[in-house]
Amino acid sequence: MPRLTLPVDPARDHTRGPDDAPVTLLEYGDFECPHCKAAAPIIQDVLAELGDEVRFVYRHFPLTRTHPNAMQAAVAAEAAGAQGMFWEMHDMLFDNQDDLSVEALKGYGEKIGIPDMDRYRAALEDGHHLDKIEEDFRTGTMSGVNGTPTLYINGERFQVSWDKADLLGALQEAAG
Repeated sequence: MPRLTLPVDPARDHTRGPDDAPVTLLEYGDFECPHCKAAAPIIQDVLAELGDEVRFVYRHFPLTRTHPNAMQAAVAAEAAGAQGMFWEMHDMLFDNQDDLSVEALKGYGEKIGIPDMDRYRAALEDGHHLDKIEEDFRTGTMSGVNGTPTLYINGERFQVSWDKADLLGALQEAAG
């Protein structure tokens, strides 16, 4: 079974939940992927049910051949994250997946209340965060990711499905 090659690092990764949670659920995702959008509320429901038992980590895996706006959406998420608003942008992007144009991304930054919009807009225009996104993609490929969403539980690839019952059961089992 494929394993995660780059361990989770709270200093570089976007995490929700306690760093010392007994279970880590990691997603390699793409903001333009309809399957990732479908998985997002399932993951949120499972996280709400399990509370402090699970830490959730999101890494970028933009499938640019089929999703032409995925890379720019990932840049927007990173630009928001640089101002402490990654998760707000994460949710906004999935909620508005049908319009990930640069103009829309600028508007989403305003909607979620990014404090320094000039810095956010500049990051969108200059691709300031591409290195991190490309590193996520590279380490995902090294970990066997070839589509999205791809999930890992405590470093092991979760290959069953991402429906709520299967995911909840696997996370509960991992929590002991």
